[in-house]
Amino acid sequence: MPGIDECLLQAMALPGARGASLVDWTSGLALGTAGDSPVGDHETTAAETAELARAAAEFDSFTAGGDDGPPVEDLIVTTRAGYHVLRFVETSFDSSVFLHLWLDRDSGNLALARLRLRDLADRLVLG
Repeated sequence: MPGIDECLLQAMALPGARGASLVDWTSGLALGTAGDSPVGDHETTAAETAELARAAAEFDSFTAGGDDGPPVEDLIVTTRAGYHVLRFVETSFDSSVFLHLWLDRDSGNLALARLRLRDLADRLVLG
C-alpha cells in the first residue's frame, strides 16, 4: 500500500503524465506533489483544482442518487493541450482529498489514467 510520495511517483509513470498532486479540497492545500504544474506553481494549481472539486462534491446535481462513499468519483477537464483528472479518495476520516493528474493531450491515455488513479486512490495510505 503506497504512501503519498510513492502514489504520486506511480501516477507520474503513466504515459503523458506532466504533474500529479494530492490535494485537500477543503483547504486547497497540496499534501504532496510530483512533476510540473500547469501554472508553474503547485500551490496555485492545488487551490484552483480544489475549487472545482468542492463545487462538484457539494452541488446537488452531481451528488443526487449517490450511495455509500463519495458521490463523485472523478472529474475530467479537457483543455487544448491536456487533460486534468481529479480522483476523489475515500478515507477513514473526512474524505476531503483527491488525486490530481495533469496529462499531455497528445501522449496521454485518458482511459488508462482513470483506471490507474482509481487503483492508486483505493490503495493509498494516508497517515
